[in-house]
Amino acid sequence: MFAVIRTGGKQYKVTKDDVISVERLAAEPGATIELGEVLMIGEGAEVASGTPLLDGASVSATVVEQTRAAKIIVFKKKRRHNYRRKKGHRQLQTVLRITDIRGATGSRPELGAADGT
Repeated sequence: MFAVIRTGGKQYKVTKDDVISVERLAAEPGATIELGEVLMIGEGAEVASGTPLLDGASVSATVVEQTRAAKIIVFKKKRRHNYRRKKGHRQLQTVLRITDIRGATGSRPELGAADGT
């Protein structure tokens, strides 16, 4: 079973026991959080998608650690004007381990509700 979730302005396809890095969430390491913005749930060939979200679906995750991403360099230059600016940035991240995916009716996705049948 997989789910497509939205957090931090990005979408992630996750399955149980996946470890993902997302934008910083306010939670301590070891805490369990619920990600309620589920866009799609699927199992094999059966897929349920929302418009845009699935009602009642959620994904549980455990916070592994709060960390920072690799440094990126922001360099600006205007040639022939002696203008150079160098700046670095490290994005704050939260590392999550997906523990459970729940559909609208429990563990299985409600497959007829998305298309009206």
